[in-house]
Amino acid sequence: MGVKADLHMHTICSDGAYSPYELVKKTKAHGLSIISITDHDSVAAIPDAIEFGKEFGVEVISGVELSANFEDKEVHILGYFVDYKSQRLLDYLTFFRHERIKRAERIVAKLNALNVPLKIESVMEHAGTGSVGRPHIAAALVDEGLTGSYQEAFDRYIGNGGPAYERKFHFSPSEAIQLIASSGGISFLAHPGRFTTDVMLQHLIKSGVDGIEVIHPSHMPEHIAHYRGVTNEYYLLESGGSDFHGGKKRDDTTLGAYFIDEDKVDTMKRRLFLHRSS
Repeated sequence: MGVKADLHMHTICSDGAYSPYELVKKTKAHGLSIISITDHDSVAAIPDAIEFGKEFGVEVISGVELSANFEDKEVHILGYFVDYKSQRLLDYLTFFRHERIKRAERIVAKLNALNVPLKIESVMEHAGTGSVGRPHIAAALVDEGLTGSYQEAFDRYIGNGGPAYERKFHFSPSEAIQLIASSGGISFLAHPGRFTTDVMLQHLIKSGVDGIEVIHPSHMPEHIAHYRGVTNEYYLLESGGSDFHGGKKRDDTTLGAYFIDEDKVDTMKRRLFLHRSS
């Protein structure tokens, strides 16, 4: 088995269960040599993760996951090799995190209107110092006995189209791609097999997205074959990973099971070099 790279995972700095130290340690134990921490709207985990990576012999690529909207559908854009010290990027991420708090407050208000007595304080306690999101609301609902399971919280209340669902702040895919590029990184469409239409995919390609996350737990073999074909047709890069969150409410078994080979990472680095030298 060659070098394994998992370029999609989360820490407590967004909605993951583990600290940067715990996550890097776990990735080493699961046979991974290259990782990217792609927290939602946050790069706070990156500096520590890079240092811990040196301790455990794991290469840590700076990353971030941004949420955007296209024709009323949410699309996630992964950024790799971003300058996590870029003030422009940090200012945007701070703004996004504030918008996440406002969204959480609106969701809680909708839940209360549905006679679900959840308090925003409980949600924020679950979020801690990380970027608050629906997983924290689901966890709070479960812990307070307001739903029987994490999945029920989404299915019954807060999932897309649910009675307590609220859209995130409107940010276009083009803007996300441009923000990543201006921060010195390369952009990838995350887990397209979930909801990406051909129209959306063509829009992203025309907007300059650098690649597609081909390997993902939600992708069936036919998805992998299709999106690998798209990367070949349009000279895009290929990425992949476990979308690991960890913890009791999110499956730990994906770690080490979804990865790409080192040559895919090397190709990214070559493309990045061309970007930066052009």
